[in-house]
Amino acid sequence: MFISGLVYSAYVAVFIEPYTWSFYLASVIIGIAAAVLWTAQGNCLTINSDENTIGRNSGIFWALLQFSLLFGNLYIYFAWKGEKHISDYDRRTVYTALTVISLVGSFFFILIRKPVSEVQSTENNVSDDEHEPTFRTQEQPSQAVAAFKSAINIFLTKEILLLSVCIAYTGLELTFFSGVYGTCLGATNYFGDEAKSLIGLSGIFVGVGEVIGGATFGLLNKFLSKYLGIGRNPVVILGLLCHILAYFLIFLNVPNDAPVVSDVGTNEAAFLIPSKFIAIACSFLLGLGDSCFNTQLLSIVGFMYAQESAPAFAVFKFVQSISAAIAFGYSNYLMLQWQLLILCLTAFFGTISFILVEWNAKSSFTSHSYDRI
Repeated sequence: MFISGLVYSAYVAVFIEPYTWSFYLASVIIGIAAAVLWTAQGNCLTINSDENTIGRNSGIFWALLQFSLLFGNLYIYFAWKGEKHISDYDRRTVYTALTVISLVGSFFFILIRKPVSEVQSTENNVSDDEHEPTFRTQEQPSQAVAAFKSAINIFLTKEILLLSVCIAYTGLELTFFSGVYGTCLGATNYFGDEAKSLIGLSGIFVGVGEVIGGATFGLLNKFLSKYLGIGRNPVVILGLLCHILAYFLIFLNVPNDAPVVSDVGTNEAAFLIPSKFIAIACSFLLGLGDSCFNTQLLSIVGFMYAQESAPAFAVFKFVQSISAAIAFGYSNYLMLQWQLLILCLTAFFGTISFILVEWNAKSSFTSHSYDRI
């Protein structure tokens, strides 16, 4: 995690004085680092949780992660409000500050403690290494191969294949709310001079929705599950309803050609007169729904693959990244209505697949608990 964090810091630092070659090179490298970092974070989250705390910890993790959307967009909204051109000085100031913050956060990775079971396991391995150093050296490459094979085997299981539909949806909607929706608002000329500032404001309310969702399902996880009987399925269904409502309102509120127009924007009318209030409300719903899906996916993957969390989260990030890349590929060519249709269909089938896996996981856990008795 520390090394991947340093790569993230280097990627941010590229924007202090950007060059074409450095931007593309850093983009490739950060893709590799992101896969390692998310896999390691998922593993760290799992080994520090059990079946009773994985839901809470996933929610807290997601809320803290999404604070970046809130504070980052707040700064940009107020610092650059009314600016039509971003000066080199403003760009350097922002990215220098972000680089320093990223470096500080990366060094905090070193301070994360290992759980007691992991420490004992490490001590046992060290003891074994002292007696069999040659054998251990030869075994290291085979362990890497075994981990790769384990990831493939996990990917081919029925549970992960079903969950892949839901995971793929999170990649599609990540691309939509982080790259497409803000661009659509900025391209809607009906909003006038405030069109560009709505991009930052939209990001703020996406962050608010993410933080509220993560905090609610994290800090109140025990209360919701124990006293209200709300497990993972109702939360994912809530996320589906939030997103379907958001997509319907976006369809009515945003011009259909907004994703594909040039820099001059679009003067086309939507079904409704474009409303800033509806636009921001949709941003909140997108963030809240995203937190519903991602917190529960992190929870169920960590719950089902507690002993193989690293390869399981590697598969998770692989599927999500592939779908996000596909969405970025078609986002500049498809009209808004078709992009929304793709999102609605994948959201529906992704929710169904999640529910099926959750039912199976619950029944398996119940029977396992009974066998232990």
